[in-house]
Amino acid sequence: MRKMSWRDRAAQHIQENMSLYLFVSVLLLMGVIFGAVLVNSLQDSQKQDLYFYLNRFFGQVSEGKFADGGEMFRQSYFSHLKYIGFLWILGISIIGLPIIFILLFAKGVMVGFTVGFLVHQLGWNGFLLAFVSVLPQNLIMIPAVIVMTTIAVSFSLRMIRHQFIRRLHEPLLPLFARYTICFCIVGLAAALASGVEAYMSPALMKNVIEVIKQK
Repeated sequence: MRKMSWRDRAAQHIQENMSLYLFVSVLLLMGVIFGAVLVNSLQDSQKQDLYFYLNRFFGQVSEGKFADGGEMFRQSYFSHLKYIGFLWILGISIIGLPIIFILLFAKGVMVGFTVGFLVHQLGWNGFLLAFVSVLPQNLIMIPAVIVMTTIAVSFSLRMIRHQFIRRLHEPLLPLFARYTICFCIVGLAAALASGVEAYMSPALMKNVIEVIKQK
């Protein structure tokens, strides 16, 4: 029997988990929408406080007073690694399945709230700022989050079947090895996203803020 290549395995994985990928994507989208709508529920005083800190942050960015790129990269990457590690642990535990979905929804809420608040307070300028500050790294991280959430849920379901369906004799060790390797690959993608967030996004934000100030 011919050994399956990684492309064949990836295609097989997507085909077997297509409905799960769809569910995870819809759940994340619901979180984004909920986060954007959540902005409207804030009290005026809360909006003013957030807007004050936002203005001060943008002022620092326009003056080039943001943190060192290396430090920003370390903080961002460490944050991503904590999320990835926690999701990896939840995937190998049976009771972690509902928490995986909660984490995914919360991730969507954070993205939706950030973009929604910027647009609500600054209109089209806020949309432009969100485009350069939120979108670049999330073009990498959102697909990565969808993939690792699906893999974690799939592995957790296999664990449940292995635990409670005694006639299932599927070896777990090869599955666990592939599961861990997939998360390591996602960790590399997170490093790329952190690099974009630390070195690319601040420069783009500075240029956009300068353009906005000239209007």
